[in-house]
Amino acid sequence: MINLSVVIPLYNEEESLPELCNWIGRVMDSHSFSYEVLLINDGSSDNSWQVIGELSQSNKNIKGVKFNRNYGKSAALDTGFKLAKGKVVITMDADLQDSPDEIPELYRMIIEDGHDMVSGWKKKRHDPISKTIPSRFFNATTRMISGIKLHDFNCGLKAYNSKVIKNIKVYGEMHRYIPVIAKWHGFTNIAE
Repeated sequence: MINLSVVIPLYNEEESLPELCNWIGRVMDSHSFSYEVLLINDGSSDNSWQVIGELSQSNKNIKGVKFNRNYGKSAALDTGFKLAKGKVVITMDADLQDSPDEIPELYRMIIEDGHDMVSGWKKKRHDPISKTIPSRFFNATTRMISGIKLHDFNCGLKAYNSKVIKNIKVYGEMHRYIPVIAKWHGFTNIAE
C-alpha cells in the first residue's frame, strides 16, 4: 500500500494544475512518500482534461478521471475515495488556496497521532464578506449541532485514515458535512 493518495476534485482549473502537481511532487519527493494524485475532472469546459493528460504522461503518479458533465464536488470526492490506494488520503482544492506544504504534517497527524481525520483551516480567507459571513454561521451551527470542534468544516484540505473514506458515502452537497458523516460512522478522533 502506498503512503498517500491526494484526491483533487476540479472544475475549469487548467491554469493551476501544472503548478499544483509540480508542488505536490516536490513535497512528496522531499519526504520520500510513495503517492498518487487523483485529479477528478468534474465536467470542465476548459482544457483541464488535456492538461491532466499531459501531466499524467510526464508523471506516473498522476491519474485522471473525467466526468462528462458537472456532477458536483461530492461526486468527485466519492469517486476519488473509491479509487484511492493510500494509507492516508488527502483532499485539496485545485485553486492553489490549499498548500501542499501542509501534507507532511497532516500525514503525521494521521499516522503518528492516530487521528481518524484531520481538517485544514483557512485562517486567512481570500473570499468576499458575502461568503465569509454565511460560512461563519454554517461553521458555528455545525459545530454546535455535531459537537465537533472545527473552525472550517468546508475547507477542502483534509486528511483521512483510509478506513474512514472506505466506510462513508458522499453525495449531493454532503461534502460540506464529511466530518459529521465520519463521526456518525464511529470515526470520532477528528482534529484540525
